[in-house]
Amino acid sequence: MYTLQHEGYEVLIAANGLEGLRKALSEKPDLVVLDIMLPGIDGFEICHRLRIEPQTAQVPILMLSAKAQEVDKATALKEGADYYLTKPVAPSEIISRVGILLARKK
Repeated sequence: MYTLQHEGYEVLIAANGLEGLRKALSEKPDLVVLDIMLPGIDGFEICHRLRIEPQTAQVPILMLSAKAQEVDKATALKEGADYYLTKPVAPSEIISRVGILLARKK
């Protein structure tokens, strides 16, 4: 997430799904960028769990994944993702989507 750090965003990184879920619940981030294919708990399950927790239910979630099938995108949106980008993606697109999602939150 060097792209976001370079733009001045503070970025927390997790090594696996469970760590990411724990960090999101404890740190209460302004936005979550989430992949589907993670060790342990996958991104769909993390997204679902973040949506059912009161402290993270309103946090914007940007799914960023190499899984490009329509069913993956539909599942992510059904689980509560706000937007879905398919890798590879231009850094400018990530920055743009993050900005839009953060602006909506306010």
